[in-house]
This record gives sequence, structure tokens and C-alpha cells, in this order.
Amino acid sequence: MVPDGADPAMPGMTSAAGTPATGAPAPAGPDAVTIDNFAFGPGSLTVAAGTTVTWTNKDEEPHTVVANDGSFRSPTLGTGATYTFTFAKPGSFAYVCSIHPFMHATVVVTP
Repeated sequence: MVPDGADPAMPGMTSAAGTPATGAPAPAGPDAVTIDNFAFGPGSLTVAAGTTVTWTNKDEEPHTVVANDGSFRSPTLGTGATYTFTFAKPGSFAYVCSIHPFMHATVVVTP
């Protein structure tokens, strides 16, 4: 029997950290971008050269992460999937979701 208001599909599920499970891992640290509600968040991320950025798709729809200049391109990311890319050199890197081109954001890489 499931108490009123409880989710019968996932009773008592928690993540390894003891927080409620969401079905998709939360990006760790400041060098992370979340894909949620058909948007990249944050819309602009500033990191130092040599930093690895992780994108996590929290939407129920697939998305991609594709640099406008062709410097990086993820595979199609399903719900909960992640993509990482290490930014070796300074610059401003605009990117979109190739499936939903109205989704766009930028990674600014400092020396």
C-alpha cells in the first residue's frame, strides 16, 4: 500500500547522496549546463581554458549540443544523458541544439 501523495512508481527512491532521485543525474559543479524545458541553462557559461564542461539532458525530448564553428558536436542525448567537452583554447563558443535550433547558448573560455 502506498501512502496518499506518494509516487507508487518510485517509492522511497533516493540518489547515492541521499537526496530524492529525479531520474536524471544533476550536473556536478560550476562547469555544467542543464538542458531543461527546451533551454540550455545557463545561457552563457564562462570557464578557464582547459576546463571540461558537462551538459545533462533533463528534458523528455532528445537534444544535441553543436558548436556554430564546428569545434564540438554531441551525439543525440536522450533523457538523463550527458555530453562532455574540454575547452583547450580561449574564445567564445556559441552552440545550438541541431534538433531544436531555437535553443542556443554560449561558452566563453578565458586564458
